[in-house]
Parts: sequence; C-alpha cells; structure tokens
Amino acid sequence: MASEKEKMLTQQPYLASDKELSQERLFAQKTCFEVNSLSPELLKERNTILKKLLGSTKDKLYIEPPFHCDYGYNITLGENFYSNYNLIILDCAEVKIGDNVMLAPNVSIFTAGHPIDAEKRNQGWEYAIPVTIGNNVWIGGNTVINPGITIGDNTVIGSGSVLTRDIPANVIAAGNPCKVIREITEDDRQFYFRKRKF
Repeated sequence: MASEKEKMLTQQPYLASDKELSQERLFAQKTCFEVNSLSPELLKERNTILKKLLGSTKDKLYIEPPFHCDYGYNITLGENFYSNYNLIILDCAEVKIGDNVMLAPNVSIFTAGHPIDAEKRNQGWEYAIPVTIGNNVWIGGNTVINPGITIGDNTVIGSGSVLTRDIPANVIAAGNPCKVIREITEDDRQFYFRKRKF
C-alpha cells in the first residue's frame, strides 16, 4: 500500500495530515525560519542553509527573504536564479525552474490543490501537480502560478497575473486569468521600458 508521501509525489489524492508529511513540513518551516532570521549580510550562510533544504540548485542563487515553502526537496532551481521578497512555493509536487529566472516580490507558486467537492475537501484530501518554469523567464510581482502550469522559455509574465493555463515560450502574458498579449520580437531589444530606448 502506498504511503501518503508516495501518493503526493505521484499526483494521487493524499492526506497531508500524515505524520511523515507533517514532520517534513515542520522541518521546512524551521529551516525557512532560520533563513529568514539571518542578518542580510550573511549571504553565504543563507545559501548554505537553502542548498540543504532545496532539492537541487546551481552555484548562483539569490533569494531575498522572507521565503517560505512546504517541503523544499521538490524544488529544483537553475543557474542564476533570483527571487525578490516574499516568495512562496507550495512544493507538494515538483517545481522545476530553469536558468536565468527572475521573480519579482510576492510571487506564489502552488502545486497543491483541494477537491471541488466540499465533503472530500473537509475530509482533508489534497492533490499536487508539478509546475515547470523555463529558462530566461521574468515573472512580475503579485503573480500566482497554479498547479500543473508550464511557462515556456524567454517569457515575461506581467504583474498581478493569475496563471490557470500553460503559457508558451517567447511571449508577454498578463492578466487574471493570464493570457498571451503578444510575442516577444527582435524589436524589443532596443527598449528597456515601453518606448524608452537603451
């Protein structure tokens, strides 16, 4: 018989109140508390702790505290990852983030969800579906990424977006629900903000 953790990791309904999962979440909470309590100049110490918590990271990593996650071990970060304040990752399933990804303040990444049916939800059932973010992605502030979402390479997500569907590569997308606004073109290379040229 599969454990609740095995069910969680294989996208089956599971009970998060399970003792093993509760202990793992407590460890992640304590580790995040330690990271978030460090003095700002202790960057090397902060990254050492984060690398023990997270599933996989590369050398260049910068997460501006506070940072919170459910487990940590389901998070894979590519090279040159940057997150501004208040990153929340509910990593009950894998969260895979590519190279050169930038997250603005208050980005939330949710792999966890609950059944629509109130009776099942009240019984404590949950599910977890992976999230994948490609390379060279910039995600604006106050964005929510829901379970099962994939964001393609080189894409920019506008502030305040709520992602309920996959977003392809090489586009600007924004809104609630988040939708593609336009493709990114060679013309974009000459501007840093709207019509302001480099």
